Amino acid sequence: MTTPLRTAEVIAVGSELLGWTRLDTNSLFIAEQLSRLGIELKGKAVVGDDRARLTNVFRQSLARTDLVVLTGGLGPTDDDLTREAVADALGLELVEDESITVSIRHRFERRGMRMPEVNRRQAMVPRGAESLSNANGSAPGLSIGVNAKLVVLLPGPPRELQPMLLALCARDGAIGRRAGSERLYTVSLFTTGVSESHVEELVQPIYATWRDLPTPIETTILATPGQVELHLTLRSADKDAAVRTLERSRDELATAIGDAAFSADGRQLPRVVGDMLRERNLTVAAAESCTGGLLMQRLTDVAGSSAYVKGGVVAYSNELKARLLGVDEALLTAHGSVSEPVAAAMAEGLRRQTEADVCVAITGVAGPGGGTEAKPVGTVVIAILIDGHPLAVRTHLFPGGREMIRLQATQVALDRVRRMLMQ
Repeated sequence: MTTPLRTAEVIAVGSELLGWTRLDTNSLFIAEQLSRLGIELKGKAVVGDDRARLTNVFRQSLARTDLVVLTGGLGPTDDDLTREAVADALGLELVEDESITVSIRHRFERRGMRMPEVNRRQAMVPRGAESLSNANGSAPGLSIGVNAKLVVLLPGPPRELQPMLLALCARDGAIGRRAGSERLYTVSLFTTGVSESHVEELVQPIYATWRDLPTPIETTILATPGQVELHLTLRSADKDAAVRTLERSRDELATAIGDAAFSADGRQLPRVVGDMLRERNLTVAAAESCTGGLLMQRLTDVAGSSAYVKGGVVAYSNELKARLLGVDEALLTAHGSVSEPVAAAMAEGLRRQTEADVCVAITGVAGPGGGTEAKPVGTVVIAILIDGHPLAVRTHLFPGGREMIRLQATQVALDRVRRMLMQ
């Protein structure tokens, strides 16, 4: 019986991927397709057009994983070295596959062109490799069995790589027929308002109780600005049993974390808040200064948000805070635009103008300049008015640069609305 493929590594080939102008996105698509087959991506490398280095990196990957997928470096020019490096590592001779040469020649002839002799290089393949047809380009892919392992070479352009990989992952494809019966199942829990270390402290005792499970649960914690995510993964041939185990385990974590856990079904915070507003038949509006409309953007990025979003005001200058929101100029003079009295007045003025049920006001110093000793960069004041609730206003000090400060401000504002609506 053939040993199932369970782990994989990706090697993206090309010196252009080491610069700042090109980003390797193929590995994301590869990881998604392999995960559906229960094959876990364990590593990824980007290697320039260096034959010796690529040979060495490939040899190391093959030694520690079941499947190695190389992308790029299959073109006709001297810097396309993937075939050569793989052949070097496996000790295989490169031989011309006449069927590939004919296919490339016909591709040029259909366009009324002569095939340049340099394209013959694309027909040079490691002896014993299986050629993979490419309907969208001249570079064929290759599949090579190495004992119980598999090596796949794919072209770099996504429009060529993606259909080729899908064919490989089909039931009768070189990867699909080696996938076995087990699959990877994943659930997630999103939290906000607590740090990564606090989340880890809360969940570690629960992780310890999972060590005796028949099938181990792999856990990953991911921190982003204003949010910490927990991802639980289980490998199993029994989908129903795996899902039950994962959901029960996720619920244990949610209980331990409490109100900071806002989503167990993949919804991000703007959608969670939007769903709460829709369920309660409430509307929302925002008055923004330092966030420049980012809160409104995040709310309206959700399809169907017109059911609860009334609109917003970006009042960056003190003049517009006074004219559009009715903020008393005496408050601005006495306390400054970044202050709790001004944020409260912005929320109250917004409610007068929009008659929204939920009014959010944000004012602050996003930087990089404009900070003072009393109000350094990162100082943000958030005020929230919800019908039936007392005014909530608070000053925050967010770390990071301008973009991070603005994002955290909107995240905290959304979370505060969520928590108030839960009361």
